[in-house]
Amino acid sequence: MHAGWQDAFLRYLTDVRQLSPATAEAYASDVNQFVDFLAAEWGEDRAHDWASVDYGTIREFLADLARRRYSKSSTARKLAALRAFFRFLLQEGAVRQNPAAVAPTPKQDKHLPDFLYADEMEALLQAPDEATALGQRDGAILEMLYATGVRVSELVAMDVADLDLAQWQIRVVGKGNRERVVLMGGRAVQALRRYLSDGRERLLREAGSPDDEALFLSSSGGRLSVRAVQQRVNKHVLEAAASSRITPHALRHTFATHMLDGGADLRSIQALLGHKSLSTVGIYTHVTTERMKQVYRSAHPLAEE
Repeated sequence: MHAGWQDAFLRYLTDVRQLSPATAEAYASDVNQFVDFLAAEWGEDRAHDWASVDYGTIREFLADLARRRYSKSSTARKLAALRAFFRFLLQEGAVRQNPAAVAPTPKQDKHLPDFLYADEMEALLQAPDEATALGQRDGAILEMLYATGVRVSELVAMDVADLDLAQWQIRVVGKGNRERVVLMGGRAVQALRRYLSDGRERLLREAGSPDDEALFLSSSGGRLSVRAVQQRVNKHVLEAAASSRITPHALRHTFATHMLDGGADLRSIQALLGHKSLSTVGIYTHVTTERMKQVYRSAHPLAEE
């Protein structure tokens, strides 16, 4: 299997493994990098000699990545791609073993998620100009992201029909096409009512061919994109002089952290965020622990001794 391996592997990933096209392309790119490594080590004529690849070859490839200062997360993904690739080759009868299966995954560094403190979040919520249609839209977006903890992809997919403002909630379709209902507070509902009755109506009137189902509209009246939300959040973050590392996803972390600080249990946060596993939300306990350590060190008279 030489020239056609990539197309066959991509079909296997999307059709059999049910991976997204973006993930499948990333895996194929990682395997291509491994092919380049084999070409450099063994020569071009043996770059596709999959049957000769053993555990030692995989280890040499991982060592090469380490020498080139690839992050542990990038290395782990490339190893996952090789495991999937050799599993595919096993099914095709091209190899007799999966040499990547026994290679240990690099232990990941624990990075605490970025989030805003309450006063920083308040400054960000005040940043959009509510006198303009786009300002009302952006204000509603920021309030929604903070009030619900939804993913940006979930936010831009929302339709007006998904809203239940009387109950202060909205229907969300998340990862894996899983549907859930998320809750909102009074400020988010107020911002949405203002945007729906004024800002959104103005955007619809100014649009040539509006998307009248989408909740959040672009300046041209179409459904707002994930990239556009990221750009608008970044704009208001800079205006509010908050951390430049704050992204829409960091507002999801802010929601979870503030909920935990306020006494919410992890299972409730898990349900609101739409995570399948409770372990996924465990990172937020590390965030609050770090904050407690900071308070202790600054407040206790003997903390530094």
